[in-house]
Amino acid sequence: MPKIKTHKGLSKRVTVGARGKVKRKKAGMSHLMSGKRGKVKRRLRKNGVAVGADAKKMRRALGKG
Repeated sequence: MPKIKTHKGLSKRVTVGARGKVKRKKAGMSHLMSGKRGKVKRRLRKNGVAVGADAKKMRRALGKG
């Protein structure tokens, strides 16, 4: 059985914690910031966590289970 290759594009964008949580950056923070309220910008600064089937696919693509 061949080894599973790591998806390099995904590995640069997400990290997998010790307990298997997939941490990611929230979308909508790259441009068009002047139209967004301060409350929204502060909320987008924090890291998000991928959940459910998406997290499972990401872990598999990273070779972490």
